Formats: sequence, C-alpha cells, structure tokens
Amino acid sequence: MAGLMARDGAMTPTSAMEGLKKKAAARSWILLDSSGEETILDVDKYAIMHRVQIHARDLRILDPLLSYPSTILGREQAIVLNLEHIKAIITSEEVLLRDPFDDNVIPIVEELRRRLQHVAMQQSEGKENLSGLHDLEVPDEDESPFEFQALEVALEAICSFLDARTTELETAAYPALDELTSKISSRNLDRVRKLKSAMTRLTARVQKVRDELEQLLDDDDDMADLYLSRKLAGASSPVSGSVATNWGPGSPTIGSKISRASRASAATIHGNENDVEELEMLLEAYFMQIDGTLNKLTTASLLFYSIYLREYIDDTEDYINIQLDNHRNQLIQLELFLSSATVSLSIYSLVAGIFGMNIPYSWNENHGYVFRLVVILSGVASALLFVGIIVYARQKGLVGS
Repeated sequence: MAGLMARDGAMTPTSAMEGLKKKAAARSWILLDSSGEETILDVDKYAIMHRVQIHARDLRILDPLLSYPSTILGREQAIVLNLEHIKAIITSEEVLLRDPFDDNVIPIVEELRRRLQHVAMQQSEGKENLSGLHDLEVPDEDESPFEFQALEVALEAICSFLDARTTELETAAYPALDELTSKISSRNLDRVRKLKSAMTRLTARVQKVRDELEQLLDDDDDMADLYLSRKLAGASSPVSGSVATNWGPGSPTIGSKISRASRASAATIHGNENDVEELEMLLEAYFMQIDGTLNKLTTASLLFYSIYLREYIDDTEDYINIQLDNHRNQLIQLELFLSSATVSLSIYSLVAGIFGMNIPYSWNENHGYVFRLVVILSGVASALLFVGIIVYARQKGLVGS
C-alpha cells in the first residue's frame, strides 16, 4: 500500500510537468478570415508553420519569450509582423494574431473584425445589385488587397499605442518636475529618475518601429514581397492547381484566393509587377505618424515635445545641484566659524593650563586683582583672535559677506 502511494506521489509531479509542457507548446492564436469570422486556435508552432508555409526562424520572431526588434517580413505566402505587442501572420485571405486575450491585442482584433465585416458587407451588397450575374465578381479596382487591409490595422494600432504612451509620459512628467522644484526630496528625485528612464526606453521603442518602416520604404523589392495577392495571381495563372497543395484543411479554398487575387492585383495583369505605389503610400502615411511621435521625444520645437522635457529635467537637476552646493557652502562656513571659535577659546585653555600647574610661586600673593585681570585679558585676546580670523577669511573670499 505504501509502495502504491509512493508511486502515485511520484507520478503526480511528472504528469503536472507534462501538462505544463503541453500547455507551453500549444500557443493561443486567433484566426480572422476575409469576412471577419474569427476562430480561436490552440495549436503548436508546427501546425502554424504548415498552415502559412513559413520557416521556423520566421515564427521564432513572434515568440514573446524571445527579444526581437520590430520587424515586417514578406515571405512567399505570408507577411510576418512583429510590432511591439502585435505579433501576427498575414496571408492573402486570413490573419493569425498571437495572444488574442491580451489587453493590448483585443482592440486590434475588434477593429480588424469590424473593417473586414464592413468590406464583406459592401461586396455582398454589390453582388446583389448585379441581377442575373451571380457568377461574376464585383469589379472594384480601388479595393486594397486583404493583406494591406490587415497591415493597415496593425500599423494604425501600433502608431496610436506609442503616441498614447508618449502623451501619458508628458502628462505625468511636468507635475513631477514642478513638485521636485518646489520641494527637494528623495521621493521626488526617484520619481523624476523613473520618468526619465521611461522616456529613454520609449524613445528606443519608437525608433525601432520607425527604422523598420524606413527600411521598407527604401527597398522596392521588400515592398514587392508584401504583395501576396499579386504573387498568388501570378503563380496561379500558368497552372491553376500548383498552389493548392500548400494549404491544409480549414483554409479558404484556392478558388476564392485566386478570384480575390485577380481582383486585387491589376498591376500584375498589366505587367507592372514592380509597382509598389499603393503600399508605398500606405507605409508613408504611418511613417509620418510614427516620425511625428519620435519628434515629440527627440526634438525641441514645441512646448510638449519630450526633448524640451529632457531639457526641463536637466535644468531642474542643475537647479537642484546648485541648491545642494549652496547648502554645502553654508555648512563649510559654519564649520569655519566653529573652528575659529575653538581656536580662539584655546587661549583660555592655555591660561588655565598654566595656572593649573602644581608649581609653587609667590608673585601673585597679596594681589587679588590678578585673577580678574587674567580673565579679562584672556577673553579680549580670544575675541580679537576670532574677529581677526573672520576678517581674514572674508578678505580672501573664503566666506560670504
């Protein structure tokens, strides 16, 4: 019986450890298709790799346990997106977002669902208006490809998120600096130090996102890799079934992909495979927005920009250092006065030491005024010595007037 209990006790931690490993291996994802329908996926990385046809090194970029800079990568059939808390994989027909229950990710899911459902509703109404032409697609040359719609939501979310963090920092910083100016204390100094560190970290985060967008805008080939619908239409034109094997069960049908791709990639039909004007305008819009947020943290043009805040902090620190130096100078002056008084009073100690010697002498016999004379002369000499030290120190500029 005891052996059985021991075996049960040994099995329980092992089973719990295996459960934790399985739970860690199965990451939570949310899948949104082109109509805005969502599905929660608790699958491991191999299932995701098989579904979107990307390599393990690309999926590793989205691992929250690893520290990777902001990245937007274009692959053959997917866009790998890592922007702060937004970790997503975008294909030509669906979006996979990691950690959908995170507080910062929930608004992105809701906004993406709203836009996709709105676009799907417009397409459905357009098809109903074409009586007797149920088999034809609705021509909409102005419609952006699905991957750009999803990319726009992600860029808008990250730009708004970073701008909101910058505004919060500015709002919290100025009262803290004013309080520190009015009252210098360890608590206020620590508060300002934390705000300054937060500003430095936020500047680095905004800089990474800006650099990634700038790198994309500088390379037309990288932007062309993000045209998934165009590449899908180009690959499906010679052989219609060559792409079907790359998608597993549960994915949208290849027919719907090709029809959407052919509608969203007019540049390919006209032979302009290197035309990236649409994506370039999209990236430029959000590049300007993130650049404006960065300017708030690095330039001194307007009142609430954070470089002005940095100067404000530096000026406040200088002011505090001046006050501390003034206090130290006052302490030094006090020490000088006390030292001068100690030296002056040492005359009394000298006189007391002389008269306190146990040496017989007869010169003060029958002279009662000698004691008073010695005390008065010693006091006058001590006072004159103290005044002389202070006058000399002021003439030399050692103490203030």
